[in-house]
This record gives sequence, structure tokens and C-alpha cells, in this order.
Amino acid sequence: MSIEDLLLAGRAAFLVFSFVIAAITFTRWRRAAERDTAHTSEQMTRVLERLERLEALAARSEPRLAALGEQLETHLSIGAGSAQMNYPIAIRLARAGAEPEELISSCRLTRQEAELVARLHGRSGEARGSEPPPSRNHPVAA
Repeated sequence: MSIEDLLLAGRAAFLVFSFVIAAITFTRWRRAAERDTAHTSEQMTRVLERLERLEALAARSEPRLAALGEQLETHLSIGAGSAQMNYPIAIRLARAGAEPEELISSCRLTRQEAELVARLHGRSGEARGSEPPPSRNHPVAA
């Protein structure tokens, strides 16, 4: 065997070895890319599911937000002064035995205002009218 034949066989072996290494490397690279793609796909699926839930929540909340907006506009258009004009009516209703819910709907008072008017001027408030006022040093239980 001549040296030229040995060099030619060496080159052929090197080329086969290089091809095998390239094939193994390409296969590993392709599998890693497939794993990354599957992982990214799973993440995208989870993100889309969350987005769908948020959209559904927003759709369910939209009518409530619109109603709250209308209530706010109504409350702002009524103004603070008109509620004060309703106090005499609310006092008369409370003295007649009206509950706070009736005062809220009839006189457009807030819940706190209606409860205060009912406590101060309601039938149970008349019975308490004979009691002495609480001392300033002792807080009143609500």
C-alpha cells in the first residue's frame, strides 16, 4: 500500500466521521428545537386561556360598570343640595315608621343618611328622646 492510498483512505474516513458528527449534531439540534417549540406552544396555550378568562370577566363586568356609571351620573346630577331638600320628607316618613330602605328609594338618601334619619326620627327614636344624651367622654356604640 502506498502512501497515496493511505492518505486517500484517511481522507475518506475523515469525511465519513465528519458526516456522522454533523448528522448527530443536526439530530440533537432538531430535537431541542422541537422541545422548545412544544414548550412555547404550551405557554401560548396557557396565555390564550388566561386571556379568554379575562375577556369573559370583562364582558360580565361591563353591564355592571355601565350601571354604576349611570348611578354615579344620576347622583351627580341630583347634587348635594337636592338631598337636603328631601330631609323633611324623610323625617316625616321616618316618624310614620318608614324603614331606611324606603327612605333610600323615596328620598334618594344614601344608606348612612337613611339609617341616621330613621334612628333620630323613627318611632324607636321617639322613645329614646327622653333619655339623656350620651356623655362626650364615652363613645356611642354604633
